[in-house]
Amino acid sequence: MKIAKKRIFVYVCYCFLIIMLLFWIYKLPMYDDPQSFMSSKMKREEIVIAVVTCGSRVYETLNLLKSVLLFNTGEYPLKFVIITERSLMDHFSEKLDDWKQVLKDSFTFELMSLTFPERNRKEWINLFKPCAAQRLFLPSLLSHMDSVLYLDTDTLFLSSVVDAWKMFRQFNSSQIVGLSPEHEDTSVGWYNRFARHPFYGSLGLNSGVMLMNLTRMRNFQWEQKILPIYKEYRTKITWGDQDLINILFFFHPEKLYVFPCEWNYRPDHCMYMSVCKAPSGVRIVHGNRGYFHSEKQPAFREIYSAIQEYQIGSDPYRHFLLPLIVRFKDISVTNSNCGKVTDKFLYKAKQMFKDNYNYE
Repeated sequence: MKIAKKRIFVYVCYCFLIIMLLFWIYKLPMYDDPQSFMSSKMKREEIVIAVVTCGSRVYETLNLLKSVLLFNTGEYPLKFVIITERSLMDHFSEKLDDWKQVLKDSFTFELMSLTFPERNRKEWINLFKPCAAQRLFLPSLLSHMDSVLYLDTDTLFLSSVVDAWKMFRQFNSSQIVGLSPEHEDTSVGWYNRFARHPFYGSLGLNSGVMLMNLTRMRNFQWEQKILPIYKEYRTKITWGDQDLINILFFFHPEKLYVFPCEWNYRPDHCMYMSVCKAPSGVRIVHGNRGYFHSEKQPAFREIYSAIQEYQIGSDPYRHFLLPLIVRFKDISVTNSNCGKVTDKFLYKAKQMFKDNYNYE
């Protein structure tokens, strides 16, 4: 009888161990290489923001990084990777070091030099906008990293970066990049009306916000595929590297994860009529074509200015949210088409800051 009880006890212990092992395996994040797995055991998952900037885009870039910090929840370690000209590195270093002191080292940063293939180097540097094509070569330049969230300098966060980063978990096993559509409406779509080259889907893609699984991109031989595309279509592209990305995903649509417009909200989504539903608010606003510095749709300008004037470390309710609400009441905003959807721009800020400050 005692032997039978002992066997039952051992059997129960084995079952418990197997259940715990399965639970542990199930909870592990999926990695594409052993190195990523090993690093995950040594530290918490790190959110990496990558931005490429040169020339006069310094202050725009700093405003972008400030918006990330403004809405940062501190749930994960945060790292900025800034790829820029050597002459601009000291400026970034000084400002980011100041912010680190104020925010008690809540983020880290890495500055890297622009790096293009030697062959056709000048063409790559000047493709569309100065140094914008650098994003095409991030898999090799950032060979020490697994994944990054790439952002154009003319983007701003209006929600937590954590929510954007979590979209990586929605990738299936074949997807390597996440992008949003270029348009939501065929009547004003650019690619479907004017493109002289293949493009993804019916409306094309916008590359201003780009989730990049660099490990998978390297395994896919991303750069080796981009180079012949450039060689074949170089005389037919208008929007530089974005067109090359569209062409690549025309041929490899299974490699793309498409996320909704609230993560890359542009003037085109509201300047004629509201075409982006954004049920949970605008999460990332993209002031492309200079709209952050233009009178055309002043809501974009006011968002940029509110973040620019916000002092890192100060009360976000009093020094960002309330001033932005006041700015949105200006007649130039209320009389504009994009001014009619300011509730979408304020949605997440009201949610995030109201608990501490009893916002009504």
